[in-house]
Amino acid sequence: MHTYTYLLRTFGIAASITYAFVAVMPIYAKSNVEGQNKIAVLGKVTGKVQQVGFRALIQKQAIQYNLAGSAENNSDGSVQFILQGDNDRIKQALKTITAGTKKSSDVNVSTSPATAEQNLSTFTVVGWTSRSRSINNPYDLVFHLRNPDTIIDKREAKAVWLQICESAVKGEDTGKCDKGNND
Repeated sequence: MHTYTYLLRTFGIAASITYAFVAVMPIYAKSNVEGQNKIAVLGKVTGKVQQVGFRALIQKQAIQYNLAGSAENNSDGSVQFILQGDNDRIKQALKTITAGTKKSSDVNVSTSPATAEQNLSTFTVVGWTSRSRSINNPYDLVFHLRNPDTIIDKREAKAVWLQICESAVKGEDTGKCDKGNND
């Protein structure tokens, strides 16, 4: 019998809780580019995580910690993301991502190693829309990494995100990015 199956049957719910905890612990793959200290993590978030500002939350973490990657909705209701950058910064971002947004629930984050891409210098939310802002046309929201590589506070990250949103939206969606939302 497989060890995990044996443990699950033997310890019941305790093993399930342990497994759920382990699932959110990041597993990293280092860049194989010499001289780079970049790692990359591929993540999947399940639960009530669509139409609740989750991809914007992930992007704001990328902005705050100056991480490259992307986030997009999956047809199964989950959100998939990749974060690339400094190990400690990714760990900090994952703490907030695991906590979720005010409107999300039953958040479960699983991660696996990914290959770090040497020249990746953006974080993109693919096909972003916002029900709370009445933005139904999809937009790609692109954050370009800062140089020098710095960490900024949450308030500054939100301001950068709003600038990205306002520069991406067009036509009838213009002016809808900042509606006093605290997400």
